[in-house]
Amino acid sequence: MKVNVPQELAALKRLTMRELRGKFAELFGESTLAGNRTWLVRRILWRMQALAQGDLSERARQRAAELANDADLRLVAPPPSQPATAAAPSSSVPPARSVQRSRNGLPPAGTVIGRVYKGQRLEVQVLADGFEFQGTTYASLSAVAQAITGSHWNGRLSFGLNGKGGDR
Repeated sequence: MKVNVPQELAALKRLTMRELRGKFAELFGESTLAGNRTWLVRRILWRMQALAQGDLSERARQRAAELANDADLRLVAPPPSQPATAAAPSSSVPPARSVQRSRNGLPPAGTVIGRVYKGQRLEVQVLADGFEFQGTTYASLSAVAQAITGSHWNGRLSFGLNGKGGDR
């Protein structure tokens, strides 16, 4: 038996969500709470075709199961500081924080960061509780960037602390 896909598609598009869920339950033998109309229509059409034309052979099913069991799938990517091939640490001591960056990726207190703005080199000193620029303390790098440019800027971007921007 062959499924007339355009005709079935038109019929499914006329159904309400409740009717689509009922059709899904009829074809799959289980209910669904899916609210995505397009997904439901596609799944129902696929199932209708699979039932009409035959599903995977038993040999194909067994091979797919073998492949799925042999797959070494990673559900969560490794942290960027640790190579993917590194073994798990043997001690219970947490890894040391980077000396280069502290408090939300900012350089440690005492560091002087700079940028060129309109041909002039500007320097900002990182403090424990803010940033000092030309004798004034600011709460954030964005506030410093705004004082320099007169408009709102992302401070990290302006001073090149996220790998982009910086001296312009």
